[in-house]
Amino acid sequence: MSGVKEECGVFGIYDLDGGNIAPSIYYGLTSLQHRGQESCGMAVSRTDGERGNVQFHKDLGLVSEVLRKDVVHNMNGDIGIGHVRYSTTGESVAENAQPLVLSYIKGSLALAHNGNLVNTEALKWELIQTGAIFHTTTDSEVIAFHIARERVHSATVEEAVHKTVEKIRGGYALVIMSPRKLIGARDPYGLKPLCLGKRDNAYVLASESCALTSVGAEFIRDIEPGEIVTITKNGLKSSKLTEKKKHAHCVFEYIYFARLDSTMDGVKIYDARIRGGKSLAKSYPVEADLVTGVPESGLPAAKGYSEESGIPFGFAFYKNSYIGRTFIKPTQQERESSVHLKLSVLESVVKGKRIVLVDDSIVRGTTIANLIHMLKEAGAKEVHVRISSPPFLHPCYFGTDVPSNDQLIAAQHSTEEIRKMIGADSLGYMQIDYLEGMAGGLSLCKACFDGNYPMEIPAEIKQD
Repeated sequence: MSGVKEECGVFGIYDLDGGNIAPSIYYGLTSLQHRGQESCGMAVSRTDGERGNVQFHKDLGLVSEVLRKDVVHNMNGDIGIGHVRYSTTGESVAENAQPLVLSYIKGSLALAHNGNLVNTEALKWELIQTGAIFHTTTDSEVIAFHIARERVHSATVEEAVHKTVEKIRGGYALVIMSPRKLIGARDPYGLKPLCLGKRDNAYVLASESCALTSVGAEFIRDIEPGEIVTITKNGLKSSKLTEKKKHAHCVFEYIYFARLDSTMDGVKIYDARIRGGKSLAKSYPVEADLVTGVPESGLPAAKGYSEESGIPFGFAFYKNSYIGRTFIKPTQQERESSVHLKLSVLESVVKGKRIVLVDDSIVRGTTIANLIHMLKEAGAKEVHVRISSPPFLHPCYFGTDVPSNDQLIAAQHSTEEIRKMIGADSLGYMQIDYLEGMAGGLSLCKACFDGNYPMEIPAEIKQD
């Protein structure tokens, strides 16, 4: 995967029996690390303690770096939330790490957010005019401030959340902690995922089902698009926003973002990627000796391609798991050189063979070009590239960090031009008509491929 960054991951847990949930948040966030590797944090409180007494810790870095053993050991609460972040709005600075924790007239509020709003500026201006001062550059803080302001005039915090989500537009999954309640909310289109689990007498909210598994919770169901769930000492209750006739689940959850062992909106992610590979084999057959995938992103689709085509599947690369994150390299040249540190070719596997190389996307084209060059240097006779997504042609406004059009290779060049630029013997992209079938028939947001956004995008935030 080259160029498209992770989204964020959210996690929340409330143990109605009063047990300490801090270690569970650590394990839940660790299992969501793939969704964001820039910063992380957790906030916990005791529902039987003083209102507003929230412990929290957050910083830049991986979960294991930020939430060290001594930090987690010193945190104690029966209710809490956590977050892993890759920035889609706001700078990569510690101030923008989440959860956001506010103290206000009604007590405390902690919020973790995955997604991106399209009406942030209007909402922010409304708050600025009433004297609000912002400490971060994220739209998440705008959401938190609106909830706090609405809470002053609402009977309950869930009523304040409901009023706020009626105003905000975009993609979002929220987990919110008040002194006595854990709340989850999902945008009406279902752009961002959120699910519910239960472990003994503890309720868990998470971006993906794999996080439930990591803490020993049983998957109950996905939070429905437009649903707000509130967990109190009396159990769980649900309310809905105005029903949207058509949902628009983010297609990239099924192509790339979600972990292989997750199930999302009734679709097993592994099965979806196998189906994607099979569709590629039907659309773009080729005579070859070996099908391989770019670790880890292209391997399931490569397996599907192999199963449909009958061409053997094999591993052509060794991945060094101990190399740091490539995206933090300051220059494109350094990022490219780090590909050679991260992956090496298994020469005996590829020498003299015609290779089908499968990956999930081409954004700028630099990484795949390097891999093709490495394969041919190792003796591969031919390299046929198959991509399990259509070409990126449009920016995403809902929390997937797709670069602007001038950085999208497919927005500037034809498939044949891209094939020549990356040095492939042939190039085939997933056909857009196959995406719904890949995702088990779900209604998808495919705007980054076809430009059909599920909601109106304000002119002031549209990119050229």
